[in-house]
Amino acid sequence: MSKLLIDIGSTYFKISSNGEINQYHRNFDKSIYDDLSQKCSEVLTRYKKENTFICSSANGGLSTLIIGLTNSFSLKYATNIAFNSGINIIDTILYPKIKEYSLPGEVIDVVIVVGGIDGVGNIFDEQLIKFLDRVNYQNIVYVGSGTNREFLKKSIPSIKILNNIINNKLQVYEDELKEYLTNLYQEDIIGKQDIKQLYDITDNQIYPTPYIVNKSMPNMSEHFDVVDPFILIDIGGATTDIHYSKDLANDNILSSNEYDRLVFKKLGVYKSRQSLIFSAKNNEFVYEFLSYMDVTENILEEQSEQALKILMQLSIFLVLYKMSKQHTSYIDLQLQRVKSMVFTGGITKVLSYEQIQKTVLFFYKKILNYHQTPKIIIDKEYMVWTIGV
Repeated sequence: MSKLLIDIGSTYFKISSNGEINQYHRNFDKSIYDDLSQKCSEVLTRYKKENTFICSSANGGLSTLIIGLTNSFSLKYATNIAFNSGINIIDTILYPKIKEYSLPGEVIDVVIVVGGIDGVGNIFDEQLIKFLDRVNYQNIVYVGSGTNREFLKKSIPSIKILNNIINNKLQVYEDELKEYLTNLYQEDIIGKQDIKQLYDITDNQIYPTPYIVNKSMPNMSEHFDVVDPFILIDIGGATTDIHYSKDLANDNILSSNEYDRLVFKKLGVYKSRQSLIFSAKNNEFVYEFLSYMDVTENILEEQSEQALKILMQLSIFLVLYKMSKQHTSYIDLQLQRVKSMVFTGGITKVLSYEQIQKTVLFFYKKILNYHQTPKIIIDKEYMVWTIGV
């Protein structure tokens, strides 16, 4: 009874009170505050504002463009920090090839510029300024070599200068950038009326849900029967988030985080349905997968309960595929070493244990040539976010 925990998602909101978690489908004809107040008025009145804690992914998070000097260090490090701060990355730009990139078509919430260790100069020049002049962005932060700060501050007066995220030993220093991004997210929430109204019921900062879930990872074994190393797969209506032990990464980053996060913005099953179908149709294994599930490709165009389940199973397969050695655009995880997989989010309300296990088995047999799967754990009550709060 000491704390009331609330998670606002893009499709559902969840309430954890007195050890019990309840989930409610959002009414999109009402504001989040009005919908929440109507459905949960009795429980809301039992808690003081200082004992009410809220996390949210309903405002979509911050859109981010990262410009870095190298894929191996600056882009990789900044991307890692952004993901773990609950930020959505629109694109990453390798600065030496900046002329080859097309301008983002949407408004960017924050641009991150990074590159070089302190003492290394002449990294960025007028080419960067000309590119940024054509980008529609709200905020810009520099976390690269100290030698370039004066040039950038003079050229872009609005730029926020923070300490370099790369030290001279090529290790990542993430605290300042992570705090900056978290505060920007907070400002973004306050600027959106739907979320802003929630401060009528809490005195505490509202954090991005992925950030909260990542904080729960070190304590998962206290609540679930997981065996290290493990990954957590959160498939919702708009995005799919992966939280994983850094021990599984072939390309490891030296930082204080024990666990890292990836987000796939186009592999959700409701708001991202069409992009999920597009990704499926362009995957070389999808027709074999559909045959394995005893359906045809026509199922992708249907609006039925069976079609929804197939899409959810495809989202599991595709996200595992994108993290495997078969796909070079994302981090390569040693999935053959995974002992446990925890599934949470909207799919756990639709798919059975057997359907999830069958999907994972197809991936392990077809892609990894393994005939055994990790232990499957289903967080049907979506308890994981309460651990982090």
